[in-house]
Amino acid sequence: MSLARALLCIALGPAAGLVHAADALPPSPVTFAVLLQVLLGLALVLAAIVATGWLLRRIGPSQSAGGLLRVVGGVMVGPRERLVVVEVGEQWLILGVAAGSVNLLQTVPRGTAGAAPSAAGQSLDPAWLKRLLAGGRSPR
Repeated sequence: MSLARALLCIALGPAAGLVHAADALPPSPVTFAVLLQVLLGLALVLAAIVATGWLLRRIGPSQSAGGLLRVVGGVMVGPRERLVVVEVGEQWLILGVAAGSVNLLQTVPRGTAGAAPSAAGQSLDPAWLKRLLAGGRSPR
């Protein structure tokens, strides 16, 4: 801008239309570098949240009873009902689990049904549970 034009702009002001919009507005503080820095900071915070959750799950208090209890298996018998076999010492407890309650149905010696699944979370055969509840042994 020349000196004469600058003096004219100062004398007449913006009403004269000599001042361009680019001259009147300050430069935008949002640049690609600033946007990239904000996105990287957000990604770092989200990664820290995920890492903290994973770490708390790994070193947090476990939900086991110190080896005293072990879920042998279970089967769904309704939309909210389930039969579960839990091993406590030398006994198996057959529990009826519903939405708001847990009921002991029967107690049997450990290993009464020879071929019952042994890993937690596996399904039990409903016919096996019926035979066990009726007092019979598994034919396996």
